[in-house]
Amino acid sequence: MLAILGLMYPSVSDADIEPRSYSNIPIGLNFLLAGYIYQSGNIAFAPTIPIANAKLETSSAFLAYVRSLDVWGKSGKVDVIIPEVWLSGEAEVLGQQKTRQISGFADPTVRFYVNLFGAPALSPKEFANYKQDTIVGVSVAVTAPGGQYDPQKLVNIGTNRWSIKPELGISKAWGALTAEAAAGVYVFTDNNQPYQGNTLAQTPMYSFQGHLIYNFTQGIWGALDTNYYTGARTITDGVAADNLQQNWRVGATVAFPINRQHSIKLNGSTGVYSRTGSSYDIIGIAWQYRWGAGF
Repeated sequence: MLAILGLMYPSVSDADIEPRSYSNIPIGLNFLLAGYIYQSGNIAFAPTIPIANAKLETSSAFLAYVRSLDVWGKSGKVDVIIPEVWLSGEAEVLGQQKTRQISGFADPTVRFYVNLFGAPALSPKEFANYKQDTIVGVSVAVTAPGGQYDPQKLVNIGTNRWSIKPELGISKAWGALTAEAAAGVYVFTDNNQPYQGNTLAQTPMYSFQGHLIYNFTQGIWGALDTNYYTGARTITDGVAADNLQQNWRVGATVAFPINRQHSIKLNGSTGVYSRTGSSYDIIGIAWQYRWGAGF
């Protein structure tokens, strides 16, 4: 048959629903995170791809390491994220119903943040007296083509290309309430081994996210989240597809400590509008372990 069902690791846009990315934290801390994400719903493909009525479920596990940094007197951090995906689903391929189960590593990501204003690099002792007002920060994320990819399949877990995403973020606190917003753009290199054709390119994708965060007592916090992304039209050998992305998502996040070093974060999101008809839900859980800098 023409195609075997697979799926790229949950869209890069999903990573944009991430509150507190530009919060200040003490320098010299290390964080180890392990998590699970479940995604279910309808995936819409470009009109030129002979796939219709795709109903897919993915289970994704990830392992991440985070290190807080002193960047010339400004607070910063670096993240390394390694995901793995298990997928099952069905769709109509050239008018025939097909099912598929697949698993493998998705593309790894490295991100670097630095807060340029309002968040100086502080030791844990100094941080005890810190009160946030307005923070302005920037970040850059680089995703490498390390995921499972087979050019004989129409869609894959890996993307067989690089992407880079610069972003500007602003965070403003009023006591226990914090508002955060960020705007970024994904730029993609070409995939020179697509399923059909010689080169698969994609135009930049612009992303915007916003969060309203409330800090409860004893380290518990919750957030209402939203994001919007547009662009990312695919181009095969110079021919553009009619698959311009325009999508809104909303969600919520809650995090709470277990003890001084361990904490849990729960999150969920759903699509409220999609130009291409993609409508899917995501729920996730992550465990975090913290050490270093006197903890």
